[in-house]
Amino acid sequence: MRNVKLTIEYDGRDFKGWQKQNDKLNIQGEIERAIESITGENVELIGSGRTDAGVSALGQVANFKTECSIPIDKIPYALNTVLKKSIRIKKAEEVDERFHSRYTCKKKTYRYIINNTEHGTAIYRYIQYHFPIKLDENKMNEAIKYLIGEHDFKSFKASGTSSKSSVRIIYDANVYREKELVIIELTGNGFLYNMVRIIAGTLVDIGQGKREPFYMREVLEKKDREYAGKTLPANGLCLMNVYYE
Repeated sequence: MRNVKLTIEYDGRDFKGWQKQNDKLNIQGEIERAIESITGENVELIGSGRTDAGVSALGQVANFKTECSIPIDKIPYALNTVLKKSIRIKKAEEVDERFHSRYTCKKKTYRYIINNTEHGTAIYRYIQYHFPIKLDENKMNEAIKYLIGEHDFKSFKASGTSSKSSVRIIYDANVYREKELVIIELTGNGFLYNMVRIIAGTLVDIGQGKREPFYMREVLEKKDREYAGKTLPANGLCLMNVYYE
């Protein structure tokens, strides 16, 4: 039995999230069907974690067990011939049988992109959130630094979160500008449901001057969702990398 690790890119706008759901287009189910079509096997694809409806990924990771003898370097080509164009298998690797995409994951990096121009973008509108009011990325960057370390992120947890604990570790957090884009990046050992999008909404309040940077610390300490900003739309969010070392 081989254990195959896949690195996956997808455009989330076409799907109702990663997780397999009856009668709803999802990424997990589409890849499982593609695997079955080339191997003849009904496999379980294990993802590093779920992404919500509309969220994209450049570096999602998943694994599955197979008896097939297809050379490992040919698996991406085979899968990509039957998958929708909005899902691409970037890499396949044969890994130790104990490798589990979710349980052996050490950390992840998410990026949220804000188009901070007056009129937005036509071409990139599905992967950027448009916010026309000028943002101060320096104040936003000062604020996001309060999130680094181990904290209870209950204030940034949406209702419906199944996680028993809201304690997470953020290893790195940055906000920076690239011309008209304000980019938010967070690397942590795990993220709660809508956590990055709620953090981004809080940062937008700070960036437009509604709050001062130290307010981010106050929100953390309150452990109450009412104190954080609104949940920004899914289209600006992308899972960039999943790390196992």
